[in-house]
Amino acid sequence: MKISYFLVDFASPLYDVSIQLRTKVLREPLGLSFTTEDLSKEWNQKHLVGVNENGDLVAVLVLKQVDNKVVKMRQVAVDPSLQGKGIGKMLVEHSEGLARQMGFEKMELSAREVAVDFYLKLGYKKVGKKFEEVGIPHFKMTKVM
Repeated sequence: MKISYFLVDFASPLYDVSIQLRTKVLREPLGLSFTTEDLSKEWNQKHLVGVNENGDLVAVLVLKQVDNKVVKMRQVAVDPSLQGKGIGKMLVEHSEGLARQMGFEKMELSAREVAVDFYLKLGYKKVGKKFEEVGIPHFKMTKVM
């Protein structure tokens, strides 16, 4: 399966589709949804998507600048029917390349406990102790790029 990875504009049609995927994968299983206020804070963040050869959006993540050297990866989601096929790995690798091009030196993220091993395999390291976010356990993770 060929996936193309690229940035989409905030509030564009593909951004709207990415919200649907993020809702399905990240919010609905926790009984949560996005509010207009949640999404309005994303206007200046980078929205990286993966689209298959049929034009279907199958993966998304968001990059948020922390400071001049650090960027935070957030809202990573891959279509559940395609998980375990390397799409998430490629999405993360593309985000790291993009972050380096933008001059960032370090990536950080809050990984759900169930995703920690995924990020460890990609070279991320756990920082600090487990904490709760959106009602479930997370770990802060970082990678120097």
